[in-house]
Amino acid sequence: MLWQQAARGDRAAFGELYKRHAEAVWNYAYRLTGSWASAEDLTSSTFLTAWQKLSDLILVNSSARPWLFTVTSNLVRHEYRRLGRFSRMLTRIPLNDTTPDHADDVADAADADRRLRMVLDAVGKLPNGERRAVELCLLGELSTAEAAEVLRIAEVSVRARISRARSKLRGFLSDTGAGIDTTAEEGR
Repeated sequence: MLWQQAARGDRAAFGELYKRHAEAVWNYAYRLTGSWASAEDLTSSTFLTAWQKLSDLILVNSSARPWLFTVTSNLVRHEYRRLGRFSRMLTRIPLNDTTPDHADDVADAADADRRLRMVLDAVGKLPNGERRAVELCLLGELSTAEAAEVLRIAEVSVRARISRARSKLRGFLSDTGAGIDTTAEEGR
């Protein structure tokens, strides 16, 4: 098994694992952050953490993807806490010059970013259990069975959490005009 070879220090095996999972990790990171650059950084950090903690790896149905997604989620939460502290520090610095942001001229990109932020903010308002189920199943595209393994709960509980979360997300987003696909296939 590649993970066992990588755990013994086989760099080629780890490289193959990176090739297999990097795109999925990047997509998951992008869905959590809405930022290409952050997704790139998080993908690198996830695999660095994976290399450093191969002995802690937990396979779910012979796949490390759920474990990698958990590492990515933890890194995102850490980054948001760090950015929150940084943002609070910036508010204490007086601004002398306000230069317009030219990126705002790209209306489609700005609108898509706004909608994604609203959705991510709405997901962030969910109770922890429902938020984790949404992150893993809807944003991370894990099956409910895989998410149940990661969360260490019954698969039916994952489905119930997703159902409750979808209902709450519809409520959060109904007045904002942001769309979210709440009809995604359950129980994949």
